[in-house]
Amino acid sequence: MVASLALSVALTVMVASFRDSVTTWLDEVLPADLYARTATSTAQADSAYLDPAFLRAAAALPGVARVQAQRVVPISLDPARAPVALIAREVGDAAQSLPLVGTLQPPAPPGQTDVYASEAILALYGVQAGQTLRLPLPDGRAAEVRLRGVWRDYARQQGSLVMARADWQRLTGDDKVNDLALWLAPGAAVAPVQAGLRALAADPALLEIATPAEIRAVSLAIFDRSFAVTYWLQAVAIVIGLFGISASFSSQVLARRREFGALQHLGTTRAQVLTLVCAEGALWTAVGALLGLALGLAVSVVLVKVVNPQSFHWTMELALPWWRLGALVLAVLVAGAVTAWFSGRAAASHDMALAVKEDW
Repeated sequence: MVASLALSVALTVMVASFRDSVTTWLDEVLPADLYARTATSTAQADSAYLDPAFLRAAAALPGVARVQAQRVVPISLDPARAPVALIAREVGDAAQSLPLVGTLQPPAPPGQTDVYASEAILALYGVQAGQTLRLPLPDGRAAEVRLRGVWRDYARQQGSLVMARADWQRLTGDDKVNDLALWLAPGAAVAPVQAGLRALAADPALLEIATPAEIRAVSLAIFDRSFAVTYWLQAVAIVIGLFGISASFSSQVLARRREFGALQHLGTTRAQVLTLVCAEGALWTAVGALLGLALGLAVSVVLVKVVNPQSFHWTMELALPWWRLGALVLAVLVAGAVTAWFSGRAAASHDMALAVKEDW
């Protein structure tokens, strides 16, 4: 039971920590009121894009207060690895516009270009904030860029770089747009703006438009489906632990038949004997539950702080869902007591009072 509950607690804390971190991250990276895009992946960024005329027309739509454009380009930093996503967008105050991790370096001196690397870049390419990185450009040239800070990106495990869109246009002359973030004027409705965007598109069917709430709901639904198997693993672990309790108390009752027979000779009823077995089962299950909870919390810290960064190359904050952990421990206590009662009832189905004859 200790091992089973420890596994369940560790999985519960890990999944809760990841989900809580993803939810917070989505709140930080989706500050606008409406989002539109044409490219469904970084690889399609050069074949599906919006031109500057569309950007200007979108900014002029009734109800639109502000528009932020974003260009996404695949960049190969290492031929042996998958391309990383370079995101050219308005950065402004990076501490406010990006979910930064760690300390932000001072701005680069004039003539140098600042970029912001995701945690995966640091893990995969062995660089650190403040270092210089050679960035290949689409025309075959390369630019020296400086990693000013590190940001958290749960969407791209292969890594990503963020650069100011003005710097990208200066280096490449590329003014294409893949994504739009739109802030609406106070009181403006979303539906008319969506209709206006589709009317501006050459092919409205290729334009994906969503509100932050819709993007958040879809993202969390994908997350929950991806980790649904962990709930089955928890159930299997608990069932295995309960089988262990059942076998343990069944053998214990059989081994103590003479003791229970003597108690019956002294006037103890069979129901009282089973109550004693049930109480012992609850006590030992409680001890196992406390040990399993402590061990599971220790394992979850290792999973969140060590295993997760090494496996997925991003970090997350530790979150302890106490109500779920309490419910899990309570369920284990009840299940352990009930299992002990049924095991004792099955093992004591014969007249244990006759067991004292075994000594004669």
